[in-house]
Amino acid sequence: MPVTTTTDRPRATAGPALPDPRGPLSAALLAALTAPHGTGAGHAGVRDADPYGEDLHLALYLLYELHYRGFAGVADDREWDPALMPLRQALEDRFLAALRADVPAGRGVDEAIGDLLVEPADHSGSVAHHLEHRGLTWQLREYAALRSLYHLKEADPHAWVIPRLRGRAKAGMVAIEYDEFGAGRAENVHARLFADLMADLDLDTDYGHYLPAAPAPVLATVNMMTLFGLRRALRGALVGHFACVEITSSPGSRRLAAAMRRTGAGPAAERFYDEHVEADAVHEQVVRHEVIGALLADEPHLEADVAFGADATVFLEDRLSAHLLDAWRAGRSALRDSRER
Repeated sequence: MPVTTTTDRPRATAGPALPDPRGPLSAALLAALTAPHGTGAGHAGVRDADPYGEDLHLALYLLYELHYRGFAGVADDREWDPALMPLRQALEDRFLAALRADVPAGRGVDEAIGDLLVEPADHSGSVAHHLEHRGLTWQLREYAALRSLYHLKEADPHAWVIPRLRGRAKAGMVAIEYDEFGAGRAENVHARLFADLMADLDLDTDYGHYLPAAPAPVLATVNMMTLFGLRRALRGALVGHFACVEITSSPGSRRLAAAMRRTGAGPAAERFYDEHVEADAVHEQVVRHEVIGALLADEPHLEADVAFGADATVFLEDRLSAHLLDAWRAGRSALRDSRER
């Protein structure tokens, strides 16, 4: 009798459960993901979909998560299933075209990065400022739940760019990522620190648990990272995005750490943001002078892409901030399902 090996039967990942659909695109994809390898989902409707909408971004998020932890009941071999690639490319192209249309063009790196180095005097659109001074515990919990879609895999999307860099740019990027991944200590991996923060806030720490509660503005910020990371042609945009995150992280984290202390969230909740205040102040210098500087010395034609990546990050973060603050100022939950509070 022949022995059956693991390669003879695609294994289903023991990841988070698949969420409910949010429209025809995600419904068709969800049906395809639980079908055999080679089953695709139509993409004709993508051209008419809202490029920042719930349906498109859930579908794109589901496809991207196949490259991370996958989903329960979805075979691992669906990750690069050619039958799913036409839909993914159509979703990416629709999203990317909208970003390019909505983000200012023609800016140089000095202008884009220079804007990030100056903290705005008007804090009315700042989620961190709101949480520091007026945030309620339930708002802190919602913020952490929504940010968990990224922070429980913190730095993973940025690792895609490492093989696309060389020399000083690669060395600088790896040095920053080494810190993000705990500098060799598992208990200091930033994703682990965020899970500890969530535990302090009495939130579920399971990876992907809050996907059903996350609205499109949250999904878009996470999807952009993976889009830039998986396309080698967008390596400059990923570096620009990464620079934006590192430059703006330290002042924002200082405010969020203060919010955690003011509300008595707990020591792990405080530690996560305190860690980012110190670490990201150093990372800012490395990413500006080593990663961006070296990348553009080697490939000066990528300057517009680096600026685009930074500006696109600000654009999507501003949309997310507006969503959160509009809901909270009206006394409403910012989650799609307020029962997740």
